[in-house]
Amino acid sequence: QVQLVESGGGLVQPGGSLRLSCAASGSIFSINTMGWYRQAPGKERELVAAITSSGSANYADSVKGRFAISRDNAKNTVYLQMNSLKPEDTAVYYCNADIYRRDFRRYNYWGQGTQVTVSS
Repeated sequence: QVQLVESGGGLVQPGGSLRLSCAASGSIFSINTMGWYRQAPGKERELVAAITSSGSANYADSVKGRFAISRDNAKNTVYLQMNSLKPEDTAVYYCNADIYRRDFRRYNYWGQGTQVTVSS
């Protein structure tokens, strides 16, 4: 089985920064695309950023220029550097990954979510 473990969430003031991490572990052969989603109470889950195994990244318009996604393939880890945070960034952030397991079966996995709160 495969697990995604997230860390780095917390409370930060507007204009501050946080870095989220998501480490995949288990019976992994390779990881294709990894991404971050977020969901605020009463709102739909939305894609924040995604990155392919070769490093190509896409961002939601609302975070372009402020957030940066990266990955360390040797550690099976994806990061989300969040700068110039705004109150509207407040949400639970979820890690997602498309993974080929060692049995060569492909699955999509979700992390448990980590809370990010931007407030004075």
